[in-house]
Amino acid sequence: MTDQLKEMGMRMRDLREIMDYTALEVAERLGISEEEYLAYEAGEKDFSFSTMYNVAKMFNVDVVDLLEGNGPTITGCALVRSGKGYKISRNDAYDYKHLAFTFKKKLAEPFMVTVEPSVVPEMHSHDGQEFNYVVSGKLKFDFGDITYELEEGDSVYFDATTPHREMSIGGPAKFIAIVINKK
Repeated sequence: MTDQLKEMGMRMRDLREIMDYTALEVAERLGISEEEYLAYEAGEKDFSFSTMYNVAKMFNVDVVDLLEGNGPTITGCALVRSGKGYKISRNDAYDYKHLAFTFKKKLAEPFMVTVEPSVVPEMHSHDGQEFNYVVSGKLKFDFGDITYELEEGDSVYFDATTPHREMSIGGPAKFIAIVINKK
């Protein structure tokens, strides 16, 4: 696997050991097998965004801290210029730009997400709640057994523990996703 995956895995292992968790305890909290979790720690398995988010939340760190290993320090105000943001490309379905990556102790995680029409992502879930606002294009939003078609200006607010996914209809689509953490 890539060096980034290996480094993320090492950070996960270090955080787990600092918090005095066993690999089995972490795996159970994530709802995966111990073998799958250990493959993440070894850098042998790629992370879905939901897995990264849930691991970061469990270890009380920012997703960017898990990705990069150098924590942000801003606590008053964080500015991200147009088209900028911390790029997170974890799979072919979604391209994320974290819009508050330098802000420490966030209550929410805001992202600009681009969805390409050629990929059907897997359903995913994570703790907390989520708000999505369509900036451009059209999306098919699956929430459990319910499907919505969303257009520019439409939004959804939902319990993110329910499996969900966003798929582009007809062309690339962009939406703002705000993941609200439980505290």
